[in-house]
Amino acid sequence: MSTSSEYAINMQLDSHLTASCPDSSLVVEKLCADKRDEVLSFLAERAVYTVYMAGLIRDNGLVSPLNRGTFYACRDNVTGCLEGVALVGHATLIEARSEEALRAFARIAQSCSLSHLVRGEQHEVEIFWNSYAPHAGREPRRVCREMVFEHRGPVKPQRAVVGLRQATLDDLALVMTVNAEMAFEECGINPLERDALGFRQRTARRIEQGRVWVWVENGQLVFKADIVSDTPEAVYLEGVYVHPQERRKGYGLRCMAQLCRNLLSRSEAVCLVVNHKQKDAQSFYKKAGYTHISDYDTVYLQQLH
Repeated sequence: MSTSSEYAINMQLDSHLTASCPDSSLVVEKLCADKRDEVLSFLAERAVYTVYMAGLIRDNGLVSPLNRGTFYACRDNVTGCLEGVALVGHATLIEARSEEALRAFARIAQSCSLSHLVRGEQHEVEIFWNSYAPHAGREPRRVCREMVFEHRGPVKPQRAVVGLRQATLDDLALVMTVNAEMAFEECGINPLERDALGFRQRTARRIEQGRVWVWVENGQLVFKADIVSDTPEAVYLEGVYVHPQERRKGYGLRCMAQLCRNLLSRSEAVCLVVNHKQKDAQSFYKKAGYTHISDYDTVYLQQLH
């Protein structure tokens, strides 16, 4: 089930089907379901950087309210070859092969007043923002610099955690509370206050998909990690958490090693992002075998009233 805001985002963008870019050899088109394999092949060329979009497409298809936005393609007007793919909506994400494609997507995104954030590699976000901001009437509410980490194995041996398991709906309240706290810390908005029903539905769905791993002892959440996207090329983790009273005891390293070994048995890489100010977290992931490969910018937008 989807919230009304998710439908609104899709309805708001429905009018943009296909459009030539001014003074350009590119054309932007709204993607339909039959382009799934072509788009996934394009995204797989840079799998770690596109894993979020690829995961949504594999889970929901190219056209679904669950994507909380609309997928677009940017093509060469002569050859028809893909130059870029973007999700424009609650989260605006872009994978583009040229500055021209970035600017084309920026023109499309200007009409989406319900966007919450723009995220991508630093240089791409800068180019996108310079075309987007002057015409969209939006201001940044917060800008976060983030470091992209990946792990391709081997995983350093750690003592097994017997209690580490996939979450069930019985764990929903614990998981929601922690995820809401982490979201507020990162972006300054508590999803339980802004969209409690939608947040509950999305968290429950992820649990039902087997994408949340937890270690619970005596009703306390010791460890948690969310698998946001799961593809053969890369798995993307978010919301990695160790209870404050249980930190610096090796529990996080043990749980991450166990989870990472499991994930790398079916995917080529495990990746995640860390705020550049979180030095302890960066040290933790490096110790766990992760490598810093790139830097992202996430621009949280002022909401229009």
